[in-house]
Amino acid sequence: MCTLTTLRSDGSPHVVPVGVTVDADAGVARVITRKSSKKVANIQASRPGEARVAICQVDGGRWATLEGTAAVLTDAAAVDDAVARYADRYGRTPAPDPERVVIEIAIQRVMGLTALPRTSPGGSAS
Repeated sequence: MCTLTTLRSDGSPHVVPVGVTVDADAGVARVITRKSSKKVANIQASRPGEARVAICQVDGGRWATLEGTAAVLTDAAAVDDAVARYADRYGRTPAPDPERVVIEIAIQRVMGLTALPRTSPGGSAS
């Protein structure tokens, strides 16, 4: 799981746990959610192309953050594609939901840290 941070109208962060899929080749991350969620309202309250968001995942000493701009997609093809990607990543297909939408994030910045093996003075990993 990850966290998704959106911005409220007063500029304060709204942070919630979400499942996310990433298409690195397209530079896009996707989150499926309900159209009545606060995160969707926060994105829709921004001008098109200006809804700044961040996705963050932490696993022990490894972490990754993706920053970008988000849009809410409602068309059936986009929703079906996002659900299929979610099912592939998380190993389960969510129950059908007529309220489902997709938050699509155009990734503009990637940050992270991975735990690398330590190297001894002789050059071998320890």
